[in-house]
Amino acid sequence: MEFITSYDGTTLAFRTLGDGPPLLCLPGGPGRAAEYLGDLGGLSAHRTLILPDTRGTGASATPADPATYRVDRLVADVEALRRHLGMDRVDLLGHSAGGSLAMLYAAAHPDRLTSLTLVAPSYAAVGLPSDTGVEKVIASRAAEPWHTEAVTAHRHMMTANTFAEAAPYRLAFEPLMYGRWDDAARAHAAADPAQRALPVSEHYYKDYTPDTGELRRRLGALPCPVLLLVGEVDLWPTAESAADAASLFPEVRLAVQPGAGHYPWLDDPQAFTAAVEGFLSRAG
Repeated sequence: MEFITSYDGTTLAFRTLGDGPPLLCLPGGPGRAAEYLGDLGGLSAHRTLILPDTRGTGASATPADPATYRVDRLVADVEALRRHLGMDRVDLLGHSAGGSLAMLYAAAHPDRLTSLTLVAPSYAAVGLPSDTGVEKVIASRAAEPWHTEAVTAHRHMMTANTFAEAAPYRLAFEPLMYGRWDDAARAHAAADPAQRALPVSEHYYKDYTPDTGELRRRLGALPCPVLLLVGEVDLWPTAESAADAASLFPEVRLAVQPGAGHYPWLDDPQAFTAAVEGFLSRAG
């Protein structure tokens, strides 16, 4: 584990994993330590993954001001890490809520990116829905033995006002977030509570009011290529939402991984690694 001091004096932790050209990977949750990303399905065999813990999560320090957990303010932490690494431009990957952060970083610092990879990203930062057609996705999995319990938990989570209120239903809901509810998925889901910092989760989008018109204008002028990779059976974002969001970018490849959920590197590591490494190789 390595550490840097960010713009406001907060100590941020990151680790590197693998071999090859560097890839800066922003975790989601929101508020989940980067540990859950693992080696991104073996992508570390091709890329040196740089895995930062968002402030307040994992080994990163808790800041004095919880308002700095807000997604747009975290852009400054990403830039502080880029400067620390001494990289003029970076290949940037964001997963889930980290995809929102990656888009905001791209809008603020387009000249600092070689490529942008968005894996199952949230579109909250740009004011687009992430759940278009979600009921069709849920219905498509009706034959699964866990379906009834998971759907009930999903409904409770959708009416919860906070992440803390949703927490009791999360484990029953989790099968809907994976393409296969196998031992690996169960272990990954069970690790979530210990890896998640609820204060970060609660503040990530709190009082965030994006200028969606300006953000879309900036993303529409992005000079680097974009990979938008989503799982076929993911709920947030659905493949339908991703198809709509693809129009944000001037040079984009939309990849829908068959049978995958919100963590596509777990559902089919080979397909995930081939898609991401293939894109990065061409982008470089």
